[in-house]
Amino acid sequence: MISQFAQNEQNMNAVERVLHYSELEPEGDATTPNDPPMIWPSKGHISFENVELAYREGLPLVLKGVSFDVKPGEKVGIVGRTGAGTFFINPLNQYIDQPEIGKSSLLQALFRTVELQGGKIEIDGQNIRSIGLDVLRGRLALVPQDSTLFLGTLRENLDPQGLRTDAELISVLQRAWLLPNDGTADPIAEAKFSLDSTVGDEGSNFSVGEKQLLALCRALVKNSRIIILDEATSSVDVETDAKLQKTIQREFASSTLLCIAHRLNTIAYYDRVLVMDAGGVAEFDTVLNLYDNEKSIFRSLCNEANLQRSDILRIRADHTKIIAEVGEV
Repeated sequence: MISQFAQNEQNMNAVERVLHYSELEPEGDATTPNDPPMIWPSKGHISFENVELAYREGLPLVLKGVSFDVKPGEKVGIVGRTGAGTFFINPLNQYIDQPEIGKSSLLQALFRTVELQGGKIEIDGQNIRSIGLDVLRGRLALVPQDSTLFLGTLRENLDPQGLRTDAELISVLQRAWLLPNDGTADPIAEAKFSLDSTVGDEGSNFSVGEKQLLALCRALVKNSRIIILDEATSSVDVETDAKLQKTIQREFASSTLLCIAHRLNTIAYYDRVLVMDAGGVAEFDTVLNLYDNEKSIFRSLCNEANLQRSDILRIRADHTKIIAEVGEV
């Protein structure tokens, strides 16, 4: 009797969840007549113009009049001071203090997981509001903080649509340091990262670092002109971080790169840094210009992270060497 009661309660919870999802408002169209050609975005120019965003009507704005312009091929780090004091609503309809939500809200706006309250975002001159969601999201490459892998083969996880050859996928695994790329044999790695190898539920048979490298592989498979890194190295060890950084610098040298940064040293070689504060753009300038301004928020963040000017110069010099090596290949 008790067992039946527990089973009925579980079934009712399932029904309640289905009813909840049935009441959710649908997203925008997957495709539209205004969808750009297959080569879009060919340049990688991103423009935010007076963007305002709230997670739901009646809630406080998490983006307030945000305007900035990212040039084709430019590398922009996105950082923010803790304690910005913006809010969001979680699935339980509770207000949650989320000090750095302004940074991640930029990505919500860019991928249209939440529609804008005002302003516009353009990529290569086209308003993304007029583009189908499948097209928009399919043309941008995201490397998230928590990479999600699903049950299936490694091939299916890397290339769900089956657009790449096995040779191309193996090359991607080599470029991301998961398979040997110097002609040597590594039976353990070759077995674990075989395209036909089984991926456990949520990638349970891979380490955190390996899952992040596989997320990077997905971005390489997409071969997009715009790459977004969302705290991609915040939870990995130093060795994996080094592999990620070298791959990012080498493989995305000509792509537009937006990086929400947890470790400031990972964006020290970037072209510019966008500092978010209280849902708005507080600072947007080169790394050294912001660092040399002792009153800047970025300088205070560097001080907290014990990142010195000499460290920045060393990282930028190392990056220059990597780019030179790419040019020689």
